[in-house]
Formats: sequence, C-alpha cells, structure tokens
Amino acid sequence: MIRILHHSKIFKLLPLFSLAVLLLFSCKEEEDDELLITRTNSNQTAQDTSITHTTKNSFVDSRDGNRYTFITIGEQVWMQENLKYLPAVVGSDSSSLKKPLYYVYGYQGTDTNAAKRSQFYMDYGVLYNFAAATIGGVRDPELSNRVQGICPEGWHLPSDIEWTALSNFLGGRPVAGGKLKATDTTHWKSPNAAATNEFGFSGLGGGFRATGGSFEDWRTGGYWWSSTENGSDYAWFRNMYFSNGDLYRIEFQKASGFCVRCIRD
Repeated sequence: MIRILHHSKIFKLLPLFSLAVLLLFSCKEEEDDELLITRTNSNQTAQDTSITHTTKNSFVDSRDGNRYTFITIGEQVWMQENLKYLPAVVGSDSSSLKKPLYYVYGYQGTDTNAAKRSQFYMDYGVLYNFAAATIGGVRDPELSNRVQGICPEGWHLPSDIEWTALSNFLGGRPVAGGKLKATDTTHWKSPNAAATNEFGFSGLGGGFRATGGSFEDWRTGGYWWSSTENGSDYAWFRNMYFSNGDLYRIEFQKASGFCVRCIRD
C-alpha cells in the first residue's frame, strides 16, 4: 500500500532535501577543484622539469652551435665534454710550435665538414697544438694568469694551478684521474682501472697527436692542455690512463696535439 505523506510533512522535509543536494554538489565542486589543482601542479612540475633538463647546466657555443654541459667540482665549474671548435683541420703530419693547428684523431684531410662527420670528432672533440689551444697565449688583461685561448666567451683554458687545485680537491694525483674518468670500456680500454666518474667530468681516452706525425693512444690515454708554458718549447698538461687512477702532471712539446677542457671564468 502506497502511503501518501501529508503536505505539511512534505514541506517540512523540503529544506532537509535541499540541504543534502547543496552539500552533494558542493563536495563534487571541491573534488573537481582539487583534481584540477592536482593536475595543474602535476603539469607544472612536469613542465618545470622539462625546462630544467634542457637549459640547466648547459650552454651553446655561438661560434659553431655546439652545446656543452658543465659541472661544479669544488669551487670550479668545468665543461663535461672536450672542446669541439674546429675552424680548420690538418693531417697528423703537419706540425708547428708557433702556428695554430687543429687535428681530429684519425683524420688526414683538410675538409672540416668531413672531419666533423668522424666518430672521433663527435666522441672526443678536437686535438689542438699549444698555439691553437692558447691562440698564441692571449691573456685576460684583468687576470694575468687567465688565458681564454680557444675557449668560448666566459670560459678559459685552465692554468697549471687550476688543474692542480682540481687534483688536490679530488684527493691528489694517485686518485684524481679515476674520479675524473668515464667508467665505460668503449671510450677506454679494459680494465679502465679505478674509474668512478664521481663528479661527472667524463674524461675520455681520446689519445693525442704525437710530434713524430702520428695519432697515438686512442682509448689508452686522455691528454688535456693547461695554459701554462714551461720554456719556449714546452707546456704543462694533464694525462689519464686506462690502467690506473692517476692524474699525471707532465710537460711536453707544444707541437703536440691534445684535447681541451674549458673552465668557467
């Protein structure tokens, strides 16, 4: 039997029914608002992360469009890759103490575009004689020990003192090389001993151009110029090997072809 409510009772119940409906829609609105805020924050977070990944700790060399990432080690900021700026190129049989010369490991021609297509160029960058690395030793007039050299604006070729500071921060010569080496055995020969790449420096075994006119030590050793001369024919550089964790400080002939890592001004 269907029970019919008295009109007065219905009118009494209406305010309660209206309140329930109002609360229901209010909660739904709050849920929708919360969902919108969550999605907005989520999208914003994703967007911020994307921006960070593409712009933080990297820059573009305006001379050729190459992009470089960089890392902080102690109080120094270093590029994570070897310099790739290549205004000209020659074969390994070309040699000079005074004239800037640029080499790409294994390449024996003079076509820069062809040299840049080389896997050696893409992986290891350019080998510079000392005159090319320092651009003849042009120094920053405000800081007598700083040589911009072949490095991009805002960066410079590290001095022997700056390399020593890096080595000391990492614990000294016997261990610093291992902390700077990339850990793989593609760019280094096995066993690539003591390599930890602790700070992301990612030093590679790019070899060098020997003064005898040949390319040597690919995957065996990595060689990087400092800006510091030692007499008219020699300059200091740093060297790592696949077989240990040392960071060697050695003087060698300026006609040699070594890699360049730039340090921020």
